[in-house]
Amino acid sequence: MNLLKYANNLIYDGDNTKDLPEVLSRFRILCPEYSSCAEEKKPWPRQESENLFALLWNLHGGRTLSATLLPRKIPFTFHGHYRPVTRTQMHSHEYLELFYIVDGEYRQKILDNEFTFSRGELCLIDRNCLHQEILDGTSATILFLGIKPDIFDDITKSSTNAGMAGFLNSALLKQKNVQQYLHFRPRPEADISMEETLFSLLSELTCNDAASPIICRGLLLRLFSLLSTNYEFSLSKKMKKEINWLLLEEISAFISEHLQDISIRMLAERFHFQDDYFNRLLKNYTGKTYTEFLQALRLERAEELLRETDISVEEVAREIGYHNKGYFYKIFAERHRLTPAQFRRKMKK
Repeated sequence: MNLLKYANNLIYDGDNTKDLPEVLSRFRILCPEYSSCAEEKKPWPRQESENLFALLWNLHGGRTLSATLLPRKIPFTFHGHYRPVTRTQMHSHEYLELFYIVDGEYRQKILDNEFTFSRGELCLIDRNCLHQEILDGTSATILFLGIKPDIFDDITKSSTNAGMAGFLNSALLKQKNVQQYLHFRPRPEADISMEETLFSLLSELTCNDAASPIICRGLLLRLFSLLSTNYEFSLSKKMKKEINWLLLEEISAFISEHLQDISIRMLAERFHFQDDYFNRLLKNYTGKTYTEFLQALRLERAEELLRETDISVEEVAREIGYHNKGYFYKIFAERHRLTPAQFRRKMKK
C-alpha cells in the first residue's frame, strides 16, 4: 500500500462526525476566514505530554474537506464544506508545522507570500509564523505534522545528523520576521524514502503504544536527514554554502569512523544521495575525488597510529582499510618520501 492510499484509508476509516472532542473543537480543523485583521493562535490538539501529531486532509468534490487526526482513541472522519476560493483564518501556533503534499496541489499564504505546493513538496513553518490556507476547489491530500519545540530541539542536539538539524533550526531562528518557513522541493535524484518514512510515522502514530514516542523520534531524525540530502530549499547563496559545509563535515566524520570498510554504497545508504553526488561535493569543496579524499583520510589516520601507538605497520594498514601491505607502503612513501617504519622512527626522535 502506498502513502496516498494509506492516508485516505486513515481519513475515511472512522465514523463521520462534526462533534469533536473539546480540544479538537478549539483547534478547529476548518475555520473559514471571518476577519482580515484578526489572528488566531491554534492550540495544541493533543495531551500536553505528547510531542507529535499528524493531521490528514483530503480536499475533494470542489468544496469538501475530509480529515482526521492521529493519534486518536477512536477513528473519526471530520467533514467540512466551504465556499469556492475560501481562505481560512490567518493563524499561527506555538509548535512547528511540517506538511507534505501526498497528492494534488495545495495553496497557502505564509506571511505576505502566496505559494502553490505540488505533489512531493514539503514546507516547514516556524512557531508563531502567520499563515492561512487558500481552498480554491483543487483536489489534494495533505499530511500535516505538528512538532513540539521540545522534540525539535532534541533532534538538534542529537549526535545523529546534529549539524543538519541544527542548521534547519538556526535557519529559521536567524530569520525572524524575514523568512520563518522553508519550502522543500525534491531533487531529480530523490527516491521514495520520504514517503516510506512518512508511511512508517503514520503507522506508529496509529499504533501509539509505549514505544511509539521513541520510534517516532527516530523517524523524525530520518525525515530531517532526507530533507537535508534529497531536497532543495530556497536559501541565499551564503546559506547554501553553509549547508554544504555541514554536509561535508558529516560525510567526512562518517568516512573517518568507517575507514576499514567504507564504500560509496555505504555513503549512499547513510545519506540517501546518488553515488556520483559525493564526487561532486568533495571535488567542489576539497578539490579531490572521493578516492583521493578517502586515501588522504586513511593516510592521516596511519600517521596518527604510527606516531601514537606501537602496533605493527601491517596492523596499521589493516586498521585503515588496506589489506595489500605493498600498496600501503607505496602510497605512504609517495606522500612522505619515507617508509612507514622510517616515518615512525623520525617521529619518535
